[in-house]
Amino acid sequence: MSAFTSSTLRVGVIAPLSWRVPPRHYGPWELVTSLMVEGLVERGVEVTLFASADSQTAGRLEAVCPRPYSEDETLDPKVWECLHISHAFEMARQGAFDIVHNHYDFLPLSYSGLVPEVPVVTTIHGFSSEKIVPVYEKYSERSNHYFVSISNADRHPRLKYAATIYHGIELEAFPFSPVADDPPYLLFFGRIHPDKGVAAAIAFARATGLPLKIAGIVQDEAYFQREVEPYLQPGRVDYLGPVGPDQRASLLGGALVLLHLIHFDEPFGLSVVESMACGTPVLAHARGSMTELIENGVNGFLMKEGADAREALAGVAALDRAVVRASVEERFSVGRMAEAYLALYRRILEPGAEGV
Repeated sequence: MSAFTSSTLRVGVIAPLSWRVPPRHYGPWELVTSLMVEGLVERGVEVTLFASADSQTAGRLEAVCPRPYSEDETLDPKVWECLHISHAFEMARQGAFDIVHNHYDFLPLSYSGLVPEVPVVTTIHGFSSEKIVPVYEKYSERSNHYFVSISNADRHPRLKYAATIYHGIELEAFPFSPVADDPPYLLFFGRIHPDKGVAAAIAFARATGLPLKIAGIVQDEAYFQREVEPYLQPGRVDYLGPVGPDQRASLLGGALVLLHLIHFDEPFGLSVVESMACGTPVLAHARGSMTELIENGVNGFLMKEGADAREALAGVAALDRAVVRASVEERFSVGRMAEAYLALYRRILEPGAEGV
């Protein structure tokens, strides 16, 4: 392309296959992919989305996998992800796209040699293990590869990055709630896994005497049975299961505080931004991206592990919910995210973009 215009830009987007795009309840990578695609389509980009056949998009859907493999145990994930990714790169090899945008972790990089003339943008949604880093390292210095981090905290020191682009959310889907529900409750919203700190949220709630609602998929069944189930008590500690888009905003907006007492370096944290969009402040451990999303005394507080729960709660609960909402309106909108990706595409495709 000699001159960049969004109306002539053709982008092939590779989504994950674990859940539908957009997800029915859980699926943060699929949700971000969906929001980015819709934002690009609104700006005139010709987007082809590679996702499961039941996915929904305003762009063109290309699908070889009939359903998400996490929703159908008869599907072998490795088989379908190989067919899925190869389909995208075979189309790219035929000249269908100006850019391939990968949201499917490291595996698509190993197919990218099929199209050395096509730029490949990879949004790295975090590192499941240090063991996967060698794949990224192999392609980090190649001239047609561009890595995007989702927070500055999640940048790996051995990789080269083209940009940091924060996720955006559909602000209209998270209306402002000027007051918390009465009686008040605390909220944990995320995967039931040791990393996410649901046991710490339960301990925090018990220390403050406030009820706790827990929402999310059980990713570690043994942890759930050991650290969560024994403490469940109607009206005191309630597990709601996975919560879909139809309930998410009311649950987040009604909470007094969202507890994000994580035990790992969070790459981003969609539920944190979604909560703040509703006006609900966040209390989090200062790990990973939390120092980039949370402004102490503005939209939440960063809490040291072992800090006094009652003191921490008093501070965060006193925050102005309108200020909490305002703190994320510009920084984390879908429009801002789409424009940031368009700016990156422009830097890649326009003359003089070498060295991006």
